[in-house]
Amino acid sequence: MRKTLNIVLILLTIFILTSCNKNNVIKYDDNLEELEYYKYLKKDNPVVEIIIKDFGTITLELFKDEVKYTVDNFLNYAINGDYKNTVFHRIIKNFMIQGGEVSNPKDPIKGEFNSNGYKNDIKHTVGVISMARTNVANSATSQFFIVHKNSPHLNGLYASFGGVVSGFDVLDEIANLKTNFNDYPLKEVIIKDIKVHLNGYKLN
Repeated sequence: MRKTLNIVLILLTIFILTSCNKNNVIKYDDNLEELEYYKYLKKDNPVVEIIIKDFGTITLELFKDEVKYTVDNFLNYAINGDYKNTVFHRIIKNFMIQGGEVSNPKDPIKGEFNSNGYKNDIKHTVGVISMARTNVANSATSQFFIVHKNSPHLNGLYASFGGVVSGFDVLDEIANLKTNFNDYPLKEVIIKDIKVHLNGYKLN
């Protein structure tokens, strides 16, 4: 009787663990091979899920081997919870959506893009995430933007560091929102949280 009970408990534990793992699987969209940045996608890249209130989730891979310092900067903000309850405050249809303005930004980082002396060939095509900055090359802190339509005029001038792998429909819905004269959306777009999956990656 006791042996039978132990077997049942073991099987139940396996079932629960298997169910949990299935629920935690990150699903990628189909046809990603058509994207410009498909060649940068790797199993050991860190992945983030940007959970947006009333809209859904945008999932991105971050390209650690190309722009490690920029990736680490973004991940540190996300892991620290700094992006929770911040908003996408600048939205321009057929261009990009911008967010990540936090109350206590860290020191600015070195801009990892070509015109600043750093080789970064990740083009600003639809789905790419990149760092926002001022006219000063080394001024990026927490703010980022996700490209809605191909924007070649940004190539080599901003630190692109990852790309969307799921949630292009959410990106489209947000990008199509009505905005005021300052490009601020009339319906607030709130980042509830950013979940981080390091996939074994060690950040600084």
